[in-house]
Amino acid sequence: MIRVVVVDDEPMVCAHLRTILGSAADIEVVDEAHDGAAGVEAVVRNRPDVVLMDLRMPGVDGLTAIERISELAEPPAVVVLTTFDADQYVLRALRAGAAGFLVKSTPPEDLIGLVKVAADGHTVLSPIAARRLIAASADSQSARDRARKLVGSLTEREVEVLACLGEGLPNAQIASRLYLSEATIKGYVSRMLDKLGCANRTQAGLLAHDAGVVSS
Repeated sequence: MIRVVVVDDEPMVCAHLRTILGSAADIEVVDEAHDGAAGVEAVVRNRPDVVLMDLRMPGVDGLTAIERISELAEPPAVVVLTTFDADQYVLRALRAGAAGFLVKSTPPEDLIGLVKVAADGHTVLSPIAARRLIAASADSQSARDRARKLVGSLTEREVEVLACLGEGLPNAQIASRLYLSEATIKGYVSRMLDKLGCANRTQAGLLAHDAGVVSS
């Protein structure tokens, strides 16, 4: 059973998400909160697998809440919920530790599938949104310089795996492309995240684009 906490300042949005996710046999919405501070408390109290987090809320906003959740010993996957995929805070949220983001207009059947993807530890990011975020992340010279320095500490094979993360590929596809086992790829990813100081695959993927190791 995938345990979910929903954080949004609009009760109607929470009710809508609860109804959609509740229709799946293997997903349970265990709590909801209407501001960032209450959201962090709900996460600590319920230990969910996935958190759906609005960014713009009164009081403690979603960005601050994501930063606090990322500091927990075993943080859940936090997926940003936003009205527009060009939200200026999305990139900051991903850098703070969010596993991806969804627009609130995501069709119900897609939402259920994407929550399951997030629970499995994968990035939840639409291709169009990813291209916009990549363009935004590449605007910072300091980010590019920092990323290249970090990538310089990786082995050639680790750089290849990092480039695949930058394309949003799951372990199975990376393994197929590099002719390695999934277990080997999992080991590479784990060690690489430690080397790069990244909280998750999404942060590593952004860093890959900053460093210019992704061909697309």
